[in-house]
Amino acid sequence: MASLKNIIQNKTAKVAIIGQGYVGLPLALLIAKAGFFVWGIDKDKSKILKLKSKISYIDDISDDEITCAIKSKKFNPTDSFDVLSQVDVIIIAVPTPLNEYKIPDLTYIKDATQEIAKRLRPNQLIILESTSYPGTTEEVVLPILIKFQDANSIGENLFIAFSPERVDPGNKKFNTKNTPKVIGGITPKCAQMANLFYSQVIDKTAMVSSAKTAEMTKLLENIFRIVNISLINELALLCGKMDIDIWEVIEAAKTKPFGFMPFYPGPGIGGHCIAVDPFYLSYKAKQYGFFTRFIDLAGEINELMPHYVVTMAATALNYSQAKSLKNSKILILGVSYKKNIKDTRESAALKIAEILHQKGAKLSFFDHYIEKFQIQNPKSKKNPKLQIPKIKALTREGIYAQDLVLILTDHNGINYEQIAKWAKAVVDTRNAVKSREFKNVYRL
Repeated sequence: MASLKNIIQNKTAKVAIIGQGYVGLPLALLIAKAGFFVWGIDKDKSKILKLKSKISYIDDISDDEITCAIKSKKFNPTDSFDVLSQVDVIIIAVPTPLNEYKIPDLTYIKDATQEIAKRLRPNQLIILESTSYPGTTEEVVLPILIKFQDANSIGENLFIAFSPERVDPGNKKFNTKNTPKVIGGITPKCAQMANLFYSQVIDKTAMVSSAKTAEMTKLLENIFRIVNISLINELALLCGKMDIDIWEVIEAAKTKPFGFMPFYPGPGIGGHCIAVDPFYLSYKAKQYGFFTRFIDLAGEINELMPHYVVTMAATALNYSQAKSLKNSKILILGVSYKKNIKDTRESAALKIAEILHQKGAKLSFFDHYIEKFQIQNPKSKKNPKLQIPKIKALTREGIYAQDLVLILTDHNGINYEQIAKWAKAVVDTRNAVKSREFKNVYRL
């Protein structure tokens, strides 16, 4: 039988990726394009049906890319785990959410690993890409697998590694292929085998000494962002009290050619990484009697921002029209968690809309990327989910009919200056209205 190294090098190794979401699907298509045969596994039958019908459900992947991959006969979407017994390389790319108490939920990783373990055979490479706390690969994935395999085989005919995903939805410059891949293995040989595989697909790889190091690397990247975004949010709150324009301050600071990197305030941190990943480390640190004060403080500031935005909305209504939030018509402009993508995961708009609804505001939204926007409605047992109505277009009459326009996501393609001219009042959390001439615009 050919060695795993040989079949990876000549691209006859068969690959399976468990999870066909924002990480797994682009990776599956890239690996198939590199010449490997790939099974894309997902328990969500609706996703598999769309893929088989050559329909993409991800912003950065076109229908044509799905069509080409399937026509090449190098990509086969399936909801069956039975194919795992036939593959040589298995990548786990499943969600790693937090529960309501910010405790990591590794259910998806454990379930995926159990499915692999049932069908495990010698000469396989198993790679975890899902973000988690340092030690997950070694403490969670490895014990499940070695129940079915001699522990002495690790690094000899069973290779286990961690390589964190680095996906930035909507980024036109960096994608899966040209973003360097960090790789750490349970043993050095495991890392080398994973590095050999990714080298066939990704432009540049970076091996580190262990899976734990690779896991920590991913968390550092996102902790760096949440701490700095929360810092600028806190300064934005202070600047508001001091009557200083934080956006002007940032633009001035950016003129320094060294020692400064701009971050921008906003209504809260959303998405599948920055809002979630740092708290995996916070959870794990407590097992060592260590408290990650920067992470926890950043989390507190981030949780404060939606409440501050609601206070701004109340202030704007009071100053502009002597109205309260109750029964005021508020149009939320942009509900995705970042600009120019159709993804509302952990979006600040969700929390803000929930608070506004609880205070009696009459909400509508406009977002040309999002068709449906639902929020939690805890006051109603009959309707625990509330559908916010979407307006069809941004017209002068429609804007003026609102008591307040609340800009939460600054998508391209909208004339925000025109919105400000038509609106009675605007709360702008993204500095979307560039002109400082409008007296009806209240900025974060």
